[in-house]
Amino acid sequence: MTRMMLSRPVVAALLAAALFGASTPFAKQLVGQTSPFLLAGLLYLGSGVGLTLIRIVRDRSLQLPSMPAGEWWWWLAAVIFGGVLGPLLLMVGLAATTAATASMLLNLEAVLTAVLAWVVFKENADRRIVAGMVLIVAGGVLLSWSNASGGTDRWIGPAAIAGACLCWAIDNNLTRKVSAQDALFLAGSKGAVAGIINTTLGLAIGAAVPSWTQAAPAMLIGLLGYGVSLVLFVLALRGLGTARTGAYFSTAPFIGAAIAILCFGEHASTLFWLAAALMGAGVWLHLTERHEHEHTHEAMFHAHRHVHDEHHQHEHDFDWDGTEPHAHPHQHAPLTHTHLHFPDIHHRHGHP
Repeated sequence: MTRMMLSRPVVAALLAAALFGASTPFAKQLVGQTSPFLLAGLLYLGSGVGLTLIRIVRDRSLQLPSMPAGEWWWWLAAVIFGGVLGPLLLMVGLAATTAATASMLLNLEAVLTAVLAWVVFKENADRRIVAGMVLIVAGGVLLSWSNASGGTDRWIGPAAIAGACLCWAIDNNLTRKVSAQDALFLAGSKGAVAGIINTTLGLAIGAAVPSWTQAAPAMLIGLLGYGVSLVLFVLALRGLGTARTGAYFSTAPFIGAAIAILCFGEHASTLFWLAAALMGAGVWLHLTERHEHEHTHEAMFHAHRHVHDEHHQHEHDFDWDGTEPHAHPHQHAPLTHTHLHFPDIHHRHGHP
């Protein structure tokens, strides 16, 4: 019988999707109280400020992580695409597109994320993973279609939303490059940049400064649905690779719709249950994946939290008290072996 691969990264990806999906129906309750730009800014600010405070409590400082020079460029590009260009294009698109069309187009993010991971970044994909991705995305499209209404949109709106999805797909793949680094820093800095830019834009176009009773709920939703969710997403990227993480995360619309039905009394259509079945089948295909073959680890030098498993057999050039997991720069010697694995930070190898 096929064994379920319910590993920590899988749980992190599903929890990230749950938090992000839950944020949508709760944030919807705030729509109308302030402008879309300002609301987006408050959501991202909640993420940036909240995660930064958590870092201060954890580290008792705000020191920058010691990333290799090359990884800073990956991180900067990810922030520009995911924290600046993506939200801006989304706001432009939402202003000229119906909600139903926007919801359907947002499913492009998972597809574009996977295509970039497989084609550009050469991440492994077998037929089971591709089939699971197709089912999950089909479920997302059906879920959006169930709320569809008539209307014709100008091309600029859909094009802008598709552009936002492409920006986030690029962001997801670039973030994978630095996913071994501190997830709190990666998520918090992106939230702070996006929050400052969107809040500034909202105020610049005439939005009123929100009261504390308006700002606090939005920032709390942002901390959980954008901040903690992104931290978990980075941890999932570290252990699963981009395409698989994107597939699990694309279940977020279903989770959001389920919460809207259970908590806010919205109607569950036949298409909703069909979408749930498709997504469930896609997730099952991913959970029951068994990827195992002989592979070679090339020599590698990097830093991340780890325990001394078969991939981390190294000496320490400092006084170590035996505590695990711990983080420090370490060298990986070449190693050839066979075991079940995902395309995580230690298994980014080619396949014949």
